[in-house]
Amino acid sequence: MATGAAHSNGTTIYSVAERAGVSIASVSRVLQGSTAVSDKTRQRVLAAAEELKYVPLAAARSLAVRHHEAHGLVLPELSGPYYSELLMGFESRAADLGQSVVLMLAQGKDDLPGAVRKLATRVDGLAMLGSSAIPESTVTALHGSKPVVLIAGDPRTDVDTVTSENTHSAEEITSHVLGHGRSTVRFLGDPDSGPDVRDRYAGFVAAHESLGREPLEPVRIALRESDGTTLADRILSGDLQTDAVVCANDELALAVMKRLREGGTRVPDDVAVVGWDDVMTARYVEPALTTVRQPVRELGALAAERLHRRVTGIAVEDGPQVIPTQLVIRSSCGCRPDAPH
Repeated sequence: MATGAAHSNGTTIYSVAERAGVSIASVSRVLQGSTAVSDKTRQRVLAAAEELKYVPLAAARSLAVRHHEAHGLVLPELSGPYYSELLMGFESRAADLGQSVVLMLAQGKDDLPGAVRKLATRVDGLAMLGSSAIPESTVTALHGSKPVVLIAGDPRTDVDTVTSENTHSAEEITSHVLGHGRSTVRFLGDPDSGPDVRDRYAGFVAAHESLGREPLEPVRIALRESDGTTLADRILSGDLQTDAVVCANDELALAVMKRLREGGTRVPDDVAVVGWDDVMTARYVEPALTTVRQPVRELGALAAERLHRRVTGIAVEDGPQVIPTQLVIRSSCGCRPDAPH
């Protein structure tokens, strides 16, 4: 296929050149990363490509074959156990399907949509996390030119979505904590950070409302170990009153629990702590962490499978694919380790 051939949205390299008011050669040099153009020309070309949603084909490889035999994966970052598990699941399944994986991290990217469009020239399709760190403009940057799978995002009509169940299990774990007689239960995590945390807070709210209780506003913190430690210090200092915390992930929960115990607060006697994900550490800490088991590695594998099907034209079921989650009762919630649940 020639470099100027039309994409699925009808845009060609000629369209970009005309919009930018430059030659096709200049457009080609800019899109290939050449420095042999002025900054003014570069900006005009990039602006035109952005407006027209143009994704160039990777020239040499695409002249020979239509597939790169590679999947792109866009994640906010790689800190914490969640992203590593997701990546391992995705890479393992992609390898089974004969595909390599090109990883891109959103963290530190000034022009993430532009970076994603560039990545799209090197892969047959992309999977990306449905997170506030990866804005809507990034998801729509490809404009149908390459298959896209959204992980843990809101269902869309134009993009495949794979996710885990969040609301029901969050209601279950919150109801369990409330059943221990806790009076000031707080949700740790920012519902605006992504659909998964938003839906977990919705479950938190539903559990309170089913008992005729008024849910507290969420404590809007990031889901990192350092944020959990800082939050625990607020509890220890008396700045934040609570006798139970429902954490949006295990990384927060484990950090909160460790710091509270270091500060002389008993878990779960003084403050019950529960999490989400069921990372391996959750079963080995003392007290063992009550949490929700989310099959993160399976989620990554499912995303790779769905993307491969789209790339190769294999039929897929309409609508989002939702993986079930499971409440795991241990002792950080107030249950005795040896008690039946």
